[in-house]
Amino acid sequence: MTGTVASEIESLLTAAFAPTRLAVINDSARHSGHSGDDGSGESHFTVEIESAAFAGVSRLQRQRMVNAALGDIPGQRVHALAVKARAPGEA
Repeated sequence: MTGTVASEIESLLTAAFAPTRLAVINDSARHSGHSGDDGSGESHFTVEIESAAFAGVSRLQRQRMVNAALGDIPGQRVHALAVKARAPGEA
């Protein structure tokens, strides 16, 4: 797939979870020069996702579901990924 890491994350999560809300936030500029900054400008991200797929699922399992959907992106192509996963109606 071509394009930025952020757009790839968005595409993979949309396909896996049909989210009612999805925000992929590039936090890399805040980590410039820090550990894990590879100079690409795409090393640190926050994902905010809301999907019915997370209903009745623990926070840890939600993280695992997101990581599985993203394949080799977390930990290999991206240094840090913060995930805020919710089911519809959760605060």
